[in-house]
Amino acid sequence: MSDSPVLRSLPGQRWEGIDLLDYKPSGSAPFKSISRQVLIGDDTLACELRYFEIAAGGHSTLERHEHAHGVLVLSGRGACLVGRDVAPIGVQDLVRIPPWTWHQFRADPDSALGFLCMVNRERDRPVLPTESDLEALRADPAIAAFVRP
Repeated sequence: MSDSPVLRSLPGQRWEGIDLLDYKPSGSAPFKSISRQVLIGDDTLACELRYFEIAAGGHSTLERHEHAHGVLVLSGRGACLVGRDVAPIGVQDLVRIPPWTWHQFRADPDSALGFLCMVNRERDRPVLPTESDLEALRADPAIAAFVRP
């Protein structure tokens, strides 16, 4: 991460001095074609600002945790599951994810989805759904059609 107070944008939703990271360690949770950049997250702030990019047809992990999120879509199109709601999302849409709420983001098949995500700097680890959780979620046809394991 850069020590400069100004992080200059670069082509392709990148920022000068910011490493392009894996979303999560491979095999730790189900996801497809997603990267992460930690844009702001020093010890003087209680939050961390991250940028995620999901390639066309990719998705984030279905998970929930104690901390809340704030998400701002910067590019592309997709959809998200938050709780029991599945909604299309696009540029400048804001998504609020309350604590302990199941959530997952998915890019449209023909469009990458890029978004900023604000979270607590110190936060708990994500909880993945059990088979019983998945069964309960998939009882709703809209969720069943959306969720990727």
